[in-house]
Amino acid sequence: MESLFRYVSAPAACTYLPEQRASLEYEIVTRLSKAEYQQRMLDGWRRFGHMLFRPACAACTACRALRVHAGRFRPDRSQRRARRDNEGAVRMEVGEPSVTDEKLRLYDRFHEHQSATIGWPYHGAKDADSYIDAFVVQPFPVEEWRYYLDDRLVGVGYVDVLPAAGERLPGGLSAIYFFYDPDERRRSLGTWNVFCVIAEAARRRLPFAYLGYYVGGCRSLEYKARFVPNQLRDPDGVWRDFRGLAK
Repeated sequence: MESLFRYVSAPAACTYLPEQRASLEYEIVTRLSKAEYQQRMLDGWRRFGHMLFRPACAACTACRALRVHAGRFRPDRSQRRARRDNEGAVRMEVGEPSVTDEKLRLYDRFHEHQSATIGWPYHGAKDADSYIDAFVVQPFPVEEWRYYLDDRLVGVGYVDVLPAAGERLPGGLSAIYFFYDPDERRRSLGTWNVFCVIAEAARRRLPFAYLGYYVGGCRSLEYKARFVPNQLRDPDGVWRDFRGLAK
């Protein structure tokens, strides 16, 4: 790994829990291997492109990394409904990350909808350069999962493939980010994407699907805990069982 610089942001209003103040620790890297990132992720970090980040809040530890046991996953009723609505109807293509006008429009429509419905911060249309920095220029190969309804793009996800390397680095698929067409929200495409990530991890015999941060009390992140069985990373660095198999 080759690091450019590392810093902690000044405390600001938390976008997940409004009553809290939040800080993030950032590290910008020029080189990073899959194994190095997997160790960082096990230590509570996430990333967009070459920017690593993790919570560094003075008075709150609510942001907890969550992972699902891929081979033991059993969908609940709503997850089975998402499978029924999308399997055979929505086509997925896996390829290398790229930027297109179609993806930029979809990204902006998704974020406008999330801002209007659940209060996500929205800073205007995303330009090609910032999209490339976040999703296209990567320190190691990343998969872009494109979802189509007929020939219309309705969802885009980015996935890290982290191979198993013994007990210390168990491997898995890490869901970096996903956005979708808000006009198709009845299809629960976000649920379907997570379903596909977990299923693909199991197919590749990778033990875990990493879903990023879970925050109790945050509506937009609590859904992750419904994918069971799962584990949370405690503030002391230990991954512990959180929720078991669905009824």
